[in-house]
Amino acid sequence: LRKNVEDFTGPRERSDLGFVTFDITADILNRKNGLHIFWEKNTLIIFDWNVKQLFLYLSAEYSTKNNALNQVVLWDKIMLRGDNPRLSLKDMKSKYFFFDDGNGLKGNRNITLTLSWNVVPNAGILPLVTGSGHVSVPFPDTYETTKSY
Repeated sequence: LRKNVEDFTGPRERSDLGFVTFDITADILNRKNGLHIFWEKNTLIIFDWNVKQLFLYLSAEYSTKNNALNQVVLWDKIMLRGDNPRLSLKDMKSKYFFFDDGNGLKGNRNITLTLSWNVVPNAGILPLVTGSGHVSVPFPDTYETTKSY
């Protein structure tokens, strides 16, 4: 769903606002995700002694005629030690506004959604890990109109 609305935070032009509903199924423990993990007696451990939590986020990347690369975070979640590392989320709505600084969402055929996460350590560097899977979704060529009541 996409609308063309007033954006009061920037120039006095109308901008595209995208509404995204998505499903996420991910196994953070899966070695194919590229996460640096440790084996202890054949047991996979993602939360070792120095891992406090994971910061997961879903981002959208796309290009427009004005910008070669646009990146927008749509959703995030903090996963604490002891939480289930297997995500199975259905009919999720974006947590943050998906604004384009113009009309770059209308008819855009290559908006790529990617799940990434940061390992938040108790001490040390903050590594960024990008999941191995992503999906490209096309946006419609028309705007959804708002109903007035």
